[in-house]
Amino acid sequence: MGLMLTPGDDDVTSPDVSWSYTGFNMFREWLARTEGFTLAEMNGFGGDRMWSSVSTTLAPLLDHPDDEGSLTPAQCAAALPRLEAITGQQHEDGDPVDERRVDDVRQLVTVVRYCLEKDVELIFC
Repeated sequence: MGLMLTPGDDDVTSPDVSWSYTGFNMFREWLARTEGFTLAEMNGFGGDRMWSSVSTTLAPLLDHPDDEGSLTPAQCAAALPRLEAITGQQHEDGDPVDERRVDDVRQLVTVVRYCLEKDVELIFC
């Protein structure tokens, strides 16, 4: 059992990206660190730091229920440049965790671009 992020176009051939729930949590923790904060400190993740105190276009992705709801095309458009920038950043050479997370971001970028091309939501299921 896991989580999939998929375009809301009802086309079974659309690109998607999936993780186990644990894997998605690890991905979000890594993204938060990349953005300069710790996810566990945030409201809804065990801490009491408010999301309004964080300045990142990835907040709607990071502060989202695991397996329901969606991101709007506007939220996808706002997050896409930052996601693309993350794939181009220098990460520790040979670190398999960083390599895996960057690959996850690349897959997510593919899905987000598709959502924008089709003007559909990014569905969490």
